Parts: sequence; structure tokens; C-alpha cells
Amino acid sequence: MSDTTGSTGFTGSTGSYARRLVDRVAVVTGGASGIGRAMCERFAAEGARVTVVDLDEEAGGSVAAAVGGVFVRADVTSSDEVEALYAEVVSRFGGVDVCCNNAGISPPDDDSILETGIEAWERVQRVNLTSVYLCCKHALPHLLARGKGSIVNTASFVAVMGAATSQVSYTASKGGVLSMTRELGVQFARQGVRVNALCPGPVNTPLLQELFAKDPERAARRLVHVPMGRFAEASEIAAAAAFLASDDASFITASTFLVDGGISGAYVTPV
Repeated sequence: MSDTTGSTGFTGSTGSYARRLVDRVAVVTGGASGIGRAMCERFAAEGARVTVVDLDEEAGGSVAAAVGGVFVRADVTSSDEVEALYAEVVSRFGGVDVCCNNAGISPPDDDSILETGIEAWERVQRVNLTSVYLCCKHALPHLLARGKGSIVNTASFVAVMGAATSQVSYTASKGGVLSMTRELGVQFARQGVRVNALCPGPVNTPLLQELFAKDPERAARRLVHVPMGRFAEASEIAAAAAFLASDDASFITASTFLVDGGISGAYVTPV
């Protein structure tokens, strides 16, 4: 386990942010790029002390330095490494307030159930679902010790609807994240810990760009169903995560928090 430490606090522009997370300790998995990076940036701009968790030491360390946070390399599919991660954060900061379990993959060999092999299925389940289980399992004792806290698990809009352009293991994993989040949100509500599932629609990230560059037809088939006529930006998903992490969401738990441009509510989209 290694870390890169910058000065406390975000040195970039805070814009007009409400500073709702001042001195909160936030842990973001998959924080080196895409939505995770945007979450780290937004949490820091809101005043949080951010720990960036990823396997990519160079990119993760760069994000941590940019937001004045800490980088910890950890494999979130390993129970021992996740337990050590939270022990490190608590040792450094005295506790944990916000856990954003965002790490995930969507590999090209995860396709139709007719094409997806068991190895691809299990790999996606480990990274997308088992990691969330492990992060919740090892974070919750620290949140309960504080008597409060927020867990935000990144699920997906595909957890609530089907797609003919299937990624069967990804979809199943996000459905599992959604169900597990709902159960944890109910179980720990009276102990002060809120647990919510953030369900983004398609987001303009390197992961999506890589997927769609290989299959432009698949991109076109998906985009046409988004009422807003565009994919989300990572910063828009991060804004929703910051809301769920903050006291502005104090009466929200066990929720399916859709940020999908209206796709899950659409029957016919605008021309």
C-alpha cells in the first residue's frame, strides 16, 4: 500500500459550490479516472478530505495531488486490502464520513449471454459487485463508530431497465449493487448511516468512448433513447454524489437515485 499526500484542501477553483463537506473524510474507489476522478474533484471542492483509491498509482497519485488529497493503492476485490485501506484512512484522519464505491469495469468480452464466457462473467461480478460488498462491509464499522455517515454506491440505469445491446454481467452486477444498497440503507438507517445507489445514465467517459469507438452502431442505438439527446458528463454525476454525501440528503436512504437524462422514464423520445 502506497500513498501520495498533498496539502489539505482543494487548490483548484471551488466555483459556487456550497462547501457542504467541509472536514468530512471521503473515500472514493476507482478515483483515478472518469466518474471517480470527477467525484474526487467535486468532494474536494465541497471541502472534503479525499482519499483516492485505485490500482493505477500514477493516475491516482496525480488526482490526489490535484485535489490536495491522499492516494492509496488497493485492489477492491481483496477483502484484506479493503480492510487495510479503511484502517489506513482511519489512522490518518481519525475516521470516515463518506464512502463512494465507484470502481467498476465494462469489458468488451461481456456481451450477450450467448457470447459471454464464465471467466468474463465472474471477473465483472468481482469488480462491480463483490468490491462494493467488501467496501461496505469494512467501511460500515467505522461509520457506525461515528454514529453517522453516507455510503454512495455507483449502480447504473441498466439496473432498472433492459437493453437489447446487452452486457449481461455488467447489468446483473449493477442490479446486485442496487438491491444490496437498498437493504443496507434500511438496515442501518436508525444508526445514522445512509446508503444510496447512484444510477447514472450513459456518461461521456474514457470507458464509454473506448467501447463506442469499437462499435459506433451501438453508440447510436443508445444515444437515440436519451431524451436530452446527449450523454452525461462525469461532473454531472459527481454533483449528484456530492448531494447524496451531504446533509442536504439527510432524509434520503435506500434510494435508487437516477441521473440518466430521462432515459428510464421515456417511452418515445423527443424528435
